Amino acid sequence: MDVIKQRISTFVQLGKTMRELAMGDTWPGFACGLSEQEFKDFRNIISSHIHYNGWFTEENIHRSLLAWSEALTEENLLKWLGSYKLQNPVQPKKVAIICAGNIPMVGLHDLISVLITGNIALIKLSSDDNKLIPAIMQVYASLNPDEADHVVFSDEKLRGHEALIATGSNNTSRYFSYYFRYVPHIIRKSRTSVAILRGNESKEDLKKLGNDIFDYYGLGCRNVSKVYMPVGFDLDKLFQAIYDFHPIINHNKYANNYDYNKAVWLLNQEQLLDNGFILLKQESRIHSPTGSLYYEYYSDESGLMASLKTQNEELQCIIGSSEIPFGQSQKPQLWDYADNVDTIRFLTSLNIKD
Repeated sequence: MDVIKQRISTFVQLGKTMRELAMGDTWPGFACGLSEQEFKDFRNIISSHIHYNGWFTEENIHRSLLAWSEALTEENLLKWLGSYKLQNPVQPKKVAIICAGNIPMVGLHDLISVLITGNIALIKLSSDDNKLIPAIMQVYASLNPDEADHVVFSDEKLRGHEALIATGSNNTSRYFSYYFRYVPHIIRKSRTSVAILRGNESKEDLKKLGNDIFDYYGLGCRNVSKVYMPVGFDLDKLFQAIYDFHPIINHNKYANNYDYNKAVWLLNQEQLLDNGFILLKQESRIHSPTGSLYYEYYSDESGLMASLKTQNEELQCIIGSSEIPFGQSQKPQLWDYADNVDTIRFLTSLNIKD
């Protein structure tokens, strides 16, 4: 089989395996790509991960696995890779990947991109997410043993890499930019996402917006941290539509953030709205803290879009009726690149230089 087709086939099967892992505790048979013991071991990682990272609940890990299973279909992979001329490089490049750990398996797209282009991934995991990706890669290795050695995990200082993909905060990005300045690199900074309401949204639209706000406790760069609404918009409509998400306040770490922000703002005599599970604050900034949501009214949509354009370096995506559909912020397609930087183009350019 052609090596590119083999990789695609491997990731299609990996997507199917991830779906089975997310759907239930019972081993569905060898068709899932795992033995019964391997399936149980992976399920145990899912159920116990909260003891290592309190944000990684079973529900959120299942959500991530399902999103990936929907992305890793043959149709999506062929569409994603169709515009590139992929070759099996004569000499694969060692590409260091420094992963974030804010939501489950957030570094997986970079890892898949490196492997699908035939390169070697030298992975530095976040301490907050150092169990799921190795488990996924163990499945990958069993499905594609010929390239199992293309996945290397490192607990030490990165060495021998010929390129870098790193995701971190604004502070760490400055360090990365300096330290890795001598190799080709993609270095991502902190970003967030916003939503634009036009006033004609249905209750269902606003309920889906709740997913954009609350999925993964709002910790992802694709989570909506600010909502723009037309002057005169009735905020009660939004409160009513997202009420079903109120059990989120029962999560201890989320509740701690909510309580802390509420206390600080009340002490500072800040104006805020509170529905018992999220704080709404009228604010010009776009990065709201966990447990809160900024909002701002606008009267001129063209002026708003011009303003958002000036903040492009801080924005991951925009949700709205004319933008990314409500409820889809945390379900990116394979071709929806973080920070709008084409990872596959970057990786294939490394091989062209030979």
